[in-house]
Amino acid sequence: MNNYFIAIAILFLGGIICAFLPQKIKTSALSIFVTIASVFSIIPALSVIHHGENLTRVFNFNPILGEINFTIDPLSAFFIVVISIMSLASVIYSNGYLKPYMAKEKSLSSHLIFLPALIASMLLVVTCDNALMFLICWEIMSLSSFFLVIFESEKKETLKAGIKYLVFMHISVIFIIIAFALCALNAGSFDFSDFAQVLHNNQYLANIVFALAFVGFGTKAGFVPFHNWLPDAHPAAPSHVSAIMSGVMIKTGIYGILRVINLIGTPSKALAYSVLIISVISALYGVLYAITQHDLKRLLAYHSIENIGIIGIGIGAGMLGLAYGNNLVALLGFAGGILHILNHSIFKELLFLAAGSVYTKTHTRNIEILGGLIKSMPISAVLFLVGSVAICGLPPFNGFISEFLIYFGMLKGLTINSFFALTVIMFSIAGLALVGTMAILCFTKAFSIIFLGMPRSEAAEHVDSDTGASMILPMSFLAALTLLIGVFPQYVFAFLIQPTSVLTGVHITLSTEPVEIMHQIAIIALVFLVVCAGICIMRIKLNNQKIEMHQTWGCGYDRPNNRMQYSASSYANPFLTMLRPLFKKVYDIEKPKKLFPTSAHFSLHIDDIEEAYLINPLVKFDEWFLSKFEKIQSGNMQDYIKYGLIFLILLLAGCFIG
Repeated sequence: MNNYFIAIAILFLGGIICAFLPQKIKTSALSIFVTIASVFSIIPALSVIHHGENLTRVFNFNPILGEINFTIDPLSAFFIVVISIMSLASVIYSNGYLKPYMAKEKSLSSHLIFLPALIASMLLVVTCDNALMFLICWEIMSLSSFFLVIFESEKKETLKAGIKYLVFMHISVIFIIIAFALCALNAGSFDFSDFAQVLHNNQYLANIVFALAFVGFGTKAGFVPFHNWLPDAHPAAPSHVSAIMSGVMIKTGIYGILRVINLIGTPSKALAYSVLIISVISALYGVLYAITQHDLKRLLAYHSIENIGIIGIGIGAGMLGLAYGNNLVALLGFAGGILHILNHSIFKELLFLAAGSVYTKTHTRNIEILGGLIKSMPISAVLFLVGSVAICGLPPFNGFISEFLIYFGMLKGLTINSFFALTVIMFSIAGLALVGTMAILCFTKAFSIIFLGMPRSEAAEHVDSDTGASMILPMSFLAALTLLIGVFPQYVFAFLIQPTSVLTGVHITLSTEPVEIMHQIAIIALVFLVVCAGICIMRIKLNNQKIEMHQTWGCGYDRPNNRMQYSASSYANPFLTMLRPLFKKVYDIEKPKKLFPTSAHFSLHIDDIEEAYLINPLVKFDEWFLSKFEKIQSGNMQDYIKYGLIFLILLLAGCFIG
């Protein structure tokens, strides 16, 4: 544990030191500090996963908090590895991404303080065993991420998104506080171990606590209907911060849910069904709205909601297995959900970083005005394609493995002797299949409109080169991980045994059915790669042969132009038209008016139905209500003294009556 707390200290101190260093070496110095901290934090985490023995360190802070345990168990260790590796990749990427800001002499000091603070607070959250200290670390995480989101605070929309994020985070923490308070009142302690004893023996309290905790942690994770902050905050933040928030930070919400499941032990069937149904709705909602987006980072943000839903489907299946006493379903469900935490962190971070590379070169996130970037940014295009294939759950990349485990778990769940369970699981399987189909539609749109065809604007046309090595290397590393996990899933599954056993209590051996299937998938994936490599070699040889080219008659056709191409709106519109009631559509159409029209365009903007019909009306009512009190703030000191006097009189009258 000493190495672990050395890593925490390096992160906090490293950020402060970097703030006072010369501007040119700030980001490089931070990369060194984060690299050292990542190594120190990963070493004890891997030791715990390998041996299965917990590491604990006790701190005696003060008479109020008392003794506080920080424990690395296999579940915490898994999250430590994910947080450390993914955060390091993003920090290294920031060296190239922040160069234009340094050229404009924008101060990076505060940004470089809050970035390692966010990483350190996430590490503390997943190891703290005391409710009060957990909430302190949670608040540090929320505040540091808020200041990272508003990095470009001079933009009104960025500041608005940051404030919205902060409001949602403080609403969510209220539910977590209430859940912990109920546990503390019954346990007489703030230690999670005491919470577990109470929740194990009181199913009614366990249901209430889980429901409250799910709302609180689910808001951080981005489950529907608690997701509304996420599509605004991720696009507003710098791309490396978006990558950390989407790839890692929202997973602390998943950690909170898993930890509460661990404290409860065996969840009720009602809780299991609720989590599974909410997760299916979240996955469908996220991918459906992702298809409608024209802002690249907003599109990826909605896919975070989709993948949180997929993780939740795995967790829900695992909870059903525990509730019905089916260990295999519990094992496969939790293993698939936990593996998808890792997989989503990898390919979503890869996609956000690739989106950052596109933004760095074109200075726009609008898909509609891009195009043809594969010619000038071939490496970024290939890496974005790898991430796209992985997030669609296609072999031989990592997204396929975790989704396969979730499918496998739900198929095994069909043996549960319950008609309701059978119905819910069948609809969940169908929902997950539909999610995969819509994800393919979304990313064929994104990749083809951004990278293929002809440039649709000067911003895309004048890109002359790809991004630098400091941005390409982290993306290449993440792309390699997506392939390695997809080709060698048996080794990754062995890595999941200990974290999964924390939730299931079941220790499996290497002769079980899931491991054998992982070996078979590995063989098929290797054969597939060999075949693909052979096809590529044959094509290269054929292309090297001399072919005599001739100009054919073009039937009066001169040359293509960018107006002949599909736009993002027109590509998605046929599919979205079938689902018209689920959206609030805003069209912008200019129809051709002459025989030889000089201009015509079509664009489609989709408003989030929850924001349009629930959030915005509430905000408008709040503004109207508060406007009725504007006269009170007169600026007159005598009025303020009068208000104070009236308050004191009412207070004394209340005390007298009481």
